[in-house]
Parts: sequence; C-alpha cells; structure tokens
Amino acid sequence: METFAEILPHAFEHAFIDTLKLVPFLFVTYLAMEALEHYASSKSIVAVRRAGTAGPVIGALLGVVPQCGFSAAAATLYSARVITLGTLFAVFLSTSDEMLPIMIAAQAPAGFIAEVLAIKALCGLIAGFAIDVVLRLRHHAVEAMRIRDLCERDHCGCDDEDDAPSALSDACQKHEESAASRIDDWGAEYSNEEERGAELACASDERHERDHARGQNRGHDHSRDHVYTHNSSHGHAHGFGAIAKSSLVHTLQVTLFIFLVSLALEIVIDGVGEDALASFISANSNLSVVVSAIVGLIPNCAASVVLTELYLEGALSTGAMLAGLLVSAGVGLLVLFRANRPMHENFLIVAGLVACGVVFGFIVGVFGIAL
Repeated sequence: METFAEILPHAFEHAFIDTLKLVPFLFVTYLAMEALEHYASSKSIVAVRRAGTAGPVIGALLGVVPQCGFSAAAATLYSARVITLGTLFAVFLSTSDEMLPIMIAAQAPAGFIAEVLAIKALCGLIAGFAIDVVLRLRHHAVEAMRIRDLCERDHCGCDDEDDAPSALSDACQKHEESAASRIDDWGAEYSNEEERGAELACASDERHERDHARGQNRGHDHSRDHVYTHNSSHGHAHGFGAIAKSSLVHTLQVTLFIFLVSLALEIVIDGVGEDALASFISANSNLSVVVSAIVGLIPNCAASVVLTELYLEGALSTGAMLAGLLVSAGVGLLVLFRANRPMHENFLIVAGLVACGVVFGFIVGVFGIAL
C-alpha cells in the first residue's frame, strides 16, 4: 500500500490539472454575469428569462461535451438564478465527464457511444422540462437574479466605487413609477415587456434594502445616505476593468475551493484505491442501480471512470451504469455547494439527482434495454 508521501504528489498533480481546466469556464461565466448585472436593460432581462424556458434543451446538449466545465458553469449560473432549476438538472444529468474518453480509449463501438450520449441527453431533457413544468404548475415564482448576492458574499471588490446607478436600478425605478398590470412570474401576461424585467430587478433591490435594514438593527454604522446610495448603485463600477477584476476574484475563490476539495478526494481515492470502489459497486448486484447512483455523486472523475470501466468489463448492468453516469456531474456539485444558497436546497438537488438516476436506471433495467 502506498504511503501518504507517495500519494500526495500524484494527488496534487491530478487535482491541479483537473481544477486548471475549469478556470476558463468559471471566468467567462462570472464575466457574463457581471456584464448582465451592470449593463442589462429591463428588456434584456426579459429576453434572458424567456430564453431560460428552452434552457433544458441547451443544457442537455452542452452537458454531452466531455468536459465538466459546463456543469460548473451551470451551477454558477443557477446560484445567481440566471438559469432555471430544470436547466441545471439537464446539464448535470447529461454531463459525460470522463466517460467519453474512457470509452474511446477502450475502442468501444461508435454506435454504442452515440447511444449512451443520446440517452443521457434525453434523460436530462426530460427531467429538466418536467421540473420546470411542475414548478410552473405550482405557480412557483421565479426568483430575482442573485448576482449581487454572490458579489457581497465573496467580497469580490466590485463595490469599491460608487459611480452611478446600474441598469437594474434604473429598471427598478421605472417599475416603481409604472402602474402596468403584473401577475405571477411563470408564463403570466404583462402589459409591457420591460415591466417584467423591472419586476425582477426591483425584487433584488428590495431584498438588499431589507438586508441593510437588518444590518442597521444590529448596530452597523450605516448612514441613511449610504444605504440609499448602495441601493441605487450597489457600488458597482461600470468599467470593464472593474468587471474583469470582480470576475477574476470570484474565479480565484471558487477555484481554490475546488482545488482543496479535489485534492482531499484524490488523496482518499488514491489511498483506498479505485479497485476497492469497483469492488463495492460489483458486490451489491441486487442494489447496483442505487449503489451506482450514490457512487456517481463523488465529485471526482474517478466515479465516472470506475463506472464506465465496470460496464465495459461486463461487471455492471446497463441500468446501473446509466444511473451512476447520470448522477455523475463532476465538480458541478462542488461549485453548487460553494455558491448556492440556501444550503438545504443543495441537498434537495442532490437527492433529486439521485432519484432521477435511480428512476431512469430502473426503467432501463425493467424494459431490458441493452446497448
């Protein structure tokens, strides 16, 4: 058995390389969110929200790409409520992580690989649309974007300057002055498209006003003028340099978190051994679908590697393999727990992922679908 001194360099190298691959995805994602926060008009916000209804389609297709950077980006966007919960599930369920490279290296038939990717994308699409439809039928209100919340929680430095009101604050002011009719957030008719964007913007402003009021009650030294200035501008500088700086700070903070957790996981997995993980899965043949789904939760490429190799060796059924690979969202889960609040929602999302993986896995098993 390898000693800790022998394991650490290998674990460090793997964790560093895997984390480094995510940096461009995270930076571009945060850059887009910061730009949306600073420059988006209320009409643009409406367009983003309407595009979100087709999010599960886009998410399911992007997830197929053999790179867990898309799952990390999706987790970030959902944490800011830029995309819907259904879109997040579509990306997570269709994410292929290391499955595709392993299959190609094993010289699996191209038709077989295409079928697996298509099934994963289809499952993500079905689950994503189903979740969004259920939320709409329950009249679940769409939350205002939380981009500012991420900035405040991470202390990214984007509130160092108080230059001018943001586009979202302008939208909020228009909303307050408008008497246009408004009803619930999902699929409702608005007499003015911009009014919908203003509603979302103003909801965020109102939330921040309540937060600062709580801060005053706790004895924080905030003058009334400061609170007003913060609510109207949220301290955001509008230059590209400030946006890039804020995005870089966000990216570095999340990257450090992912690296540290990935390093710990690599040390544990290297210490235990992938063979032990494979034995654990194959030893529970009667519960292989459930066990595979649970193993798929490991936010490390080892999960998808072991599941794929076991299936190619004939030690795992098609249903069990799909259950595990559907749940295997890579580091997307790490980013979700790092950025999304409230925390209990993250555990509900994890439970939902496992449930989707188990249900789809059992369906494949019951109908005897073989690839």
